[in-house]
Parts: sequence; structure tokens; C-alpha cells
Amino acid sequence: MDPAFDSATREALIARVRFYRDLGLTEFYRRPVDLSLLDQTEGQSASESLVRQDAQADSSGAASSRRPADDREPSAPQSLSLPANLGIPAFPSEARETPAQEETNIPPRKPISAPPLVSVDAAPAAQRPALLQLIREDIGDCTRCALHTGRNKIVFGDGSPTARLMFVGEGPGADEDAQGIPFVGKAGQLLNNMIAAMGLKREEVYIANVVKCRPPGNRTPEPDEGNTCSPFLFRQIDVIRPQVIVALGATASTYLFGTRQPLAGLRGRVHAFRGSQLIVTYHPAYLLRDPRQKKEAWADLQIAMRELGLKLPKKS
Repeated sequence: MDPAFDSATREALIARVRFYRDLGLTEFYRRPVDLSLLDQTEGQSASESLVRQDAQADSSGAASSRRPADDREPSAPQSLSLPANLGIPAFPSEARETPAQEETNIPPRKPISAPPLVSVDAAPAAQRPALLQLIREDIGDCTRCALHTGRNKIVFGDGSPTARLMFVGEGPGADEDAQGIPFVGKAGQLLNNMIAAMGLKREEVYIANVVKCRPPGNRTPEPDEGNTCSPFLFRQIDVIRPQVIVALGATASTYLFGTRQPLAGLRGRVHAFRGSQLIVTYHPAYLLRDPRQKKEAWADLQIAMRELGLKLPKKS
């Protein structure tokens, strides 16, 4: 046996393997795994945190060669398979986007890429409410970013866990922050009308947001806020596995696609996303400011209706 491979080193290696196993990492390669990439995992237990610290302390040589956090690659390792009982967040906004800002007021920095889709079959319908609850418990009384300092309630999501259609907004406004439910203010009333025009009821769809706490003054979430919170949204999507996702506005589309793109280049077509069909349209708050765009938004929703096999209105 190598004399350098003492009992302390062996225990540290065992602790690291157990740590990776608990995260669902079952395949190991010759190249070292960058632990800093795993720092994006939120809600770990105190014992997991201690194991991570021990593993990093016993591998100081490897740690010194790690890149700074700001230079990390945004995508998670391909060999990291998330467990089925995942957990993650979301929000809608009231007065955030104005006609001049809808396509320009986007976070200046590229957001984090979505984690790989869990390569397992969709959770049985009966298990999805419990899996979503696990995500909510994972969020807890969140203090992961600065938004928690001004919030009243966390706005997790609303609707059917077995929904075929999911709407993704930006973040909660004042009414949402007060009630803890997404899209309940004026923009929410318009969204309800849009859902009804599709021949559906609000309780038949699922609604969530990129961030779960209200940004001060209903401003656009900062990149660190969106990057911190959006992984919970991806986990919600992976549990519900909707057939169609409708991204409401520039911020939602930016964090779903993982890159900043004008809405004009994304609207009017269907995009593949995490096993669903993704369609982009305007945020209801923007439509309240520029009602002329409601016709364009309705055209986008009709694309979603075709994908869902819903009856389209007859042309007059």
C-alpha cells in the first residue's frame, strides 16, 4: 500500500464517494469532478455540507487548481443524474415590463444553463403533488439571494401537478407577494382570460415563475437572483412534464433558453425544451401597457392550442 494513502485519506475518499452517491452521481471518470459545480445544489442537509467541507479540505491540492466561481461553466456535469424527488421555485410580475422594456430590459449577463433533464420516465400522476411539495420544502424559508429581505411570502406555483400546459412568468408582484400565489393581480386577471379563451380553466394548467420572491419595486430580477432561483423552476418542470410550456415575456424566455434573445426571434414557432414544446409570447403586464399586442399574443396561444389538440376558434 502507498504510505501516503493513510487511513485519514481513505476516510476522506469514502466520504467523497458517499457525497457523490447521495447526489445521484454514479459514474466516475479519470478527469477530476469539479466540486464547485455542485455548489449550485441548494437545500442540502447540514451533514452533507460537512462532508463537502471535509472532502475539500483533504483535497486542497485539487481545490487550488479550481477556477474561480465566476469562471465556472454554467452547465452541470453530464454524469450528474438528479433524484426523482427533485425540488425548485418560480414567480409572475405586475408592473415590471413596459412596452419599451419588453425586449430590452433583460439581464445583461448570460444566465445559468438549465441542468440536464433527468433521464427517467415521468413521475406517476399520483406522486407529483408530493414531489412538488418536496421541492417546496427544499426551498424552505429561503435566504439564498437578496430578494428574501423584502418579501412577504414565497410564491412557489399554482395549478394542476398533472397539467398538460404550463405558464412561466418572471416574478411576483405586490398582490402575489401578499397572497403567495402567482398571477393574482391585474396581469393575473388578464392571464386568466387568456387561459379561458383557450378553452381551459386556470386549475387545469400550472403557473410558476423564474424567481419566487418579489423584486423591489417590481424590477427585473438580477442575474444572481434569477440564477439562484431558476433551478427550482426546472425541477418543477421536470416533475410536471407538461406537454406545452408558454414563456411569458423576455425574462422568462431568457432563463429558459439560457441565453438572451429578442422575443421577435423566438415567437411564432415551437421550440423543444426538456421533453416539452416551448412557445414564447408577451407577458400579460406588457399587454396591459400595449393592448395592440394582444392579437399577437393570441396568435402565439393558438400555436399552443394546436400542440395540445385543442379546438381552435373559427375564422370569421
